[in-house]
Amino acid sequence: MEIPMLKPHFADQFAKVALGHVTREYPGKLDHVLSGPDDLVSPRTLHPIFFGSFDWHSCVHAHWLLARLLSRYPDVAESDRIRQHFVKAFTPENVSVELAYLARPLSGTFERPYGWAWLLMLATELQRHRQDEDRNWLAALKPLTDAFAQRFLNFLPKANYPVRSGVHSNTAFALALAMEYAQTSQDEALAREITSTSRRWYLNDADCQAWEPGGEDFLSPCLIEAECMRRILPGEEFAAWFTRFLPHLEQQEPRTLFQPVVVSDRSDGRIVHLDGLNLSRAWCWSSLATSFPGSDPRVKLMRDVAALHREASVQRITEHYMGEHWLATFALLALEAAGLSAG
Repeated sequence: MEIPMLKPHFADQFAKVALGHVTREYPGKLDHVLSGPDDLVSPRTLHPIFFGSFDWHSCVHAHWLLARLLSRYPDVAESDRIRQHFVKAFTPENVSVELAYLARPLSGTFERPYGWAWLLMLATELQRHRQDEDRNWLAALKPLTDAFAQRFLNFLPKANYPVRSGVHSNTAFALALAMEYAQTSQDEALAREITSTSRRWYLNDADCQAWEPGGEDFLSPCLIEAECMRRILPGEEFAAWFTRFLPHLEQQEPRTLFQPVVVSDRSDGRIVHLDGLNLSRAWCWSSLATSFPGSDPRVKLMRDVAALHREASVQRITEHYMGEHWLATFALLALEAAGLSAG
């Protein structure tokens, strides 16, 4: 299905951007605990698939981006290059090395929970591919997919509290993405655990104050929690929860949620997170709008504020590598959600 808001030039641009960095090893930022001098090795040695894109999680969701473009826009200009890359990347041998890294005694919290969720999203997208070659990629990735699904199952029961930050540690973001995997793959055990955890953490939240943005946020703790609950709760229950959670939405309160943030320095790897905040807010606002009838006055407001946030950053994603290595993913989420909301 072609998303109305994603014009072909965006698909081509995003594919070229991602292909430009998924195999770019340096600069690289490792999430790597050293147990001795023998652990001083290159990113490519540790992670033969996900060594590019500055860091492991960005490389994972860049692959998700490429897989999504390939399935939804099979005529994208870079389709042959994407396929050639996937054939080289998604092999049993490469996956075995990535899996061995997880088995290290000091890798128990590696990329928790952001990278875990994106790996499951990559598997979800590959499940939507229908060509035999594409199914081979999914099969090769399966041991790694199963390992991260199990990590969620092991972690969530012992996690007494959510993480409400605006960066990678945010738990609502991870649960929202992991739930998409659980539903698509019909993993009932994981879906039950995500549902019970989400209810335990967020069901009683009300009148969100939205103390944001933080200076390094790329997620809205408020809106991503609402998006998580939209995916977890049945329609009527979510509608009631959302009204309690943001009771003053029609008055555009909390005010900060309705104002795009300003990015002062896109060469600063943390300040440029704020472009991601604009795009992830746009994604959430558009997605949330789909849960209500068009006659609800909140729908137009949510669509309008999504557009403001989208326009603030969608054309700025390639201004510096500190943003370029990851922002296209969030631009795609924002544009797709806008298309679905408008439809």
